[in-house]
Amino acid sequence: MARWLKRGRDAGAVAEDDAKISAAVEMMLVDIQARGDKAVRELSIRFDKWDRADYRLTDAEIRGCLAELSARAIEDIKFAQAQVRNFAEHQRAAMRDVEVETLPGVVLGHKHIPIQSIGCYVPGGKYPLLASAHMSVITAKVAGVPRIVTAAPPYQGRPAPAIVAAQHLAGADVIYCLGGVQAVGAMALGTDAIESVDMLVGPGNAYVAEAKRQLYGRVGIDLFAGPTETLVIADETVDGEICATDLLGQAEHGPTSPAILLTTSEKLARDTMAEVERLLAILPTAEIARKAWEDCGEVIVCDSEDEMVAEADRIASEHVQVMTRDPDYFLARMTNYGALFLGPRTNVSFGDKVIGTNHTLPTKKAARYTGGLWVGKFLKTVTYQRVLTDEASARIGEVCSRLCMLEGFAGHAEQANIRVRRYGGRNIPYATAAE
Repeated sequence: MARWLKRGRDAGAVAEDDAKISAAVEMMLVDIQARGDKAVRELSIRFDKWDRADYRLTDAEIRGCLAELSARAIEDIKFAQAQVRNFAEHQRAAMRDVEVETLPGVVLGHKHIPIQSIGCYVPGGKYPLLASAHMSVITAKVAGVPRIVTAAPPYQGRPAPAIVAAQHLAGADVIYCLGGVQAVGAMALGTDAIESVDMLVGPGNAYVAEAKRQLYGRVGIDLFAGPTETLVIADETVDGEICATDLLGQAEHGPTSPAILLTTSEKLARDTMAEVERLLAILPTAEIARKAWEDCGEVIVCDSEDEMVAEADRIASEHVQVMTRDPDYFLARMTNYGALFLGPRTNVSFGDKVIGTNHTLPTKKAARYTGGLWVGKFLKTVTYQRVLTDEASARIGEVCSRLCMLEGFAGHAEQANIRVRRYGGRNIPYATAAE
């Protein structure tokens, strides 16, 4: 039976915080809907101390941001973007249009149509998270989205050069320096200055995530995303230092980021907790990481690998790092996760920044029913049908007629009956099932 050596915050306290955020976001979105650009500007000044006549960056500003970066930085951004593009292109190639003759004279098919406009949020108030630009913009480009808009908050009082460079090099059509609920609200609802989009994508803080949740339906969204989560599954084949490093590497995202160790070794569990304390004394981002570890960190000791699989699926973490003697055991058996990182040679940071898989992933147990952002999220799979012969129309029509009348839909039945009469030569009484 699983044993907790450390637990996180009480679920009730977390729910109380979520309710406060939900209420605050609802008020902001109502204000943006009612007052448009004026509300957006007031929120930007209030939360980011950022105001300008037009939040859209000019070509000159974009060029200026690129000029601030070193040649090495530009090269590294392009390398990461090439990896994301390459994997997305392979994903797109795996999605084929279908057309098949299912019965003589009956042709059914589906095709993949790109969503026409996307709003990509790139978080950057605390850290300039340029990698989120790669994940959203490039993946949408590969899918064939014709209009891609990005928004990122100011960083230290100005557009973040690295984020702007990443957005531009990825291929964004319009770039806004605007953050928070005001950014996603404006992109979704539209204002005089900011044209609305069909879908919102990209991670963000708790307020951005809640805004996307409340806007879902008026626009599409990629997924419901909360604070970054990491789960490390490990056994005695690794040591406490690497486990602690990988836990804190994600805990530094924010004070509400869960970091959980799942292991069959109590010795490794205790060594990891000791290493966490040692590393927190030297980690530059320790103030944030310590809060996350204290409030949201967990250490769970299991009796077997099967029990670890069960616990991991219950947790349904965004990131799952597997460092055991046989990582493929978990790849074959786990069902609930955003992304797996198999073996000690890889880690979540690789996925976050450079290796090519998408880092926008499900949190808060959403991995039970969805995967992360990928090229397919930007495509609508739509169906069509074609009936080629009179015989096929009459044959399908007879069955359809009877099924419609079984449900009491006489008007539906007549859509079938008129075709049985015209193409099958049968005299079926009006609003009667074909026999």
